[in-house]
Amino acid sequence: MKFNNKTQRLSPIKQTFLMLVSAASFTCIAGSGVIESSVTENSAVQPTSTTKLYVEHCQECHGENRMGGMGPALFPENLSRLRKNKAVKVINEGRAATQMPSYAQKLNKAEVDALVDYIYTPAKETPKWSIADIKASHVQHFDQSKLGDKPVFDADLMNLFIVVELGDHSATLLNGDTFEPITRFKTRFALHGGPKYSPDGRFVYFASRDGWISKYDIYNMKTVVEVRAGINTRNLAISSDGKYAIVGNYLPHNVVILDTQTLQPIKSIPTADKSGKSSRVSAVYNAPPRHSFIVALKDVKEVWEIPYSDKGGVEVYKGWAHDYRKDGGEGKVENWKITEPFPVRRITTKDYLDDFFFDPDYINLIGTARNSHNGQVINLDAKRKVATIELTGMPHLGSGITWNYKGKEIFASPNIKEGKITVIDMENWQVVKEIKTEGPGFFMRSHSKSKYAWADVFFGPNNEKVHVIDKSTLEIVKTIAPSPGKNAAHVEFTKDGKYVLLSVWDVDGELIVYDAETLEIVKRMPMKKPSGKYNVYNKINYEKGTSH
Repeated sequence: MKFNNKTQRLSPIKQTFLMLVSAASFTCIAGSGVIESSVTENSAVQPTSTTKLYVEHCQECHGENRMGGMGPALFPENLSRLRKNKAVKVINEGRAATQMPSYAQKLNKAEVDALVDYIYTPAKETPKWSIADIKASHVQHFDQSKLGDKPVFDADLMNLFIVVELGDHSATLLNGDTFEPITRFKTRFALHGGPKYSPDGRFVYFASRDGWISKYDIYNMKTVVEVRAGINTRNLAISSDGKYAIVGNYLPHNVVILDTQTLQPIKSIPTADKSGKSSRVSAVYNAPPRHSFIVALKDVKEVWEIPYSDKGGVEVYKGWAHDYRKDGGEGKVENWKITEPFPVRRITTKDYLDDFFFDPDYINLIGTARNSHNGQVINLDAKRKVATIELTGMPHLGSGITWNYKGKEIFASPNIKEGKITVIDMENWQVVKEIKTEGPGFFMRSHSKSKYAWADVFFGPNNEKVHVIDKSTLEIVKTIAPSPGKNAAHVEFTKDGKYVLLSVWDVDGELIVYDAETLEIVKRMPMKKPSGKYNVYNKINYEKGTSH
């Protein structure tokens, strides 16, 4: 997307509005983007009305021309693991762990069948988003070199929070000592994957579902630069040295490496297995001890490791990457090298990985697939599966946390389908306990200085409740319902672990501050669906009780 001089002079808010409007009408889809359905003339729903059904029921989340928005893009290339009969079930019943509702009471069988045929109809042109498209979308709001290096406000810079408010696509910069907002600013539509900080905590990077990556200067309270890195994006991660960002996309099927200083693209890597089968990206992560990015692929049975620094000790030989840190030892560091930028180290898995978690040393990866009842432990150094974990339902591993329990490191994960928290011994990978909850949960959080872990009951009739668990006994000691009738979810601790911030996920929601020791409410702040809040210190130091 290109902008003329007149556009560049618009205010950031007006530019944001203009870009959102423009983004909805890409030229990469032929014509008007109306794709004829394969529904026959004798069907109860005619082809001309199928697109109307899509616009009425699907477009708000899945985007104009099926390009994706709050929900994923809807093209056959993006639905390779969802058969048509399963798609019918999803439309009728909704889908756990997403915002996809049930349409059984709104659409009849013919209408559902018509929509399924429509979304499985290939586009006349496969949507593409190249390095050239990324560069053309680049928007420089402020010259970073002309901005001051000292904050324009007074606060503990390590105890700041970014609170994402999905209700009106905004974010609040919050003082974690006074719990007073410092500023509130507009964000892109439908942020996803959680913001990521630069190692010094000055900059925060956001990713939106429709591919926009935004760099915000906390010290100067300004969005500095933005770029569109994909059409339908999952999330981003920042390297430990702060030099690189990696963006994982559903559409196109690739990961994109960006220079964090300018947000200019460095490399686009198509995500396909060794046979050439293409895949969406489930998620991307930074692995600090490994000096590399980890990429989970949704449609092929592989996990990728992409080194970004010669400190990672990676050498590429005939297209394969080998990690020498465990083999060679400190004495051979001069032999470590990367022979090509951002090489891909492939690790074959026994099953697909839709969700996973790392041990504290980033040596073992614990992963699950949506349709599997067991977890698999993959050793990233050995590049193979080393254990199976007996898991049922749908554990939300990405929201799991670890702590020391009776001299052992344990891992605890909420479950999206069943009312339980699974606790796992990370030495033998056996289930220690299943903590019964009042319904399926989504988020679990703690802090190394707190004796409690917090877990929500995100799904079902009890979604107003949150459980507080004693980490020394693995027992629920208190269940709170801070805002009856409204979904309570996602907590984050202050940097010292003394206070807990809890969200009420409602357009007329609030952020509630608790004393982490007494569990009493300290303050309530009205907010617009505050989906998540992210403490600078906890994030950049990879505090054990929070998501990474």
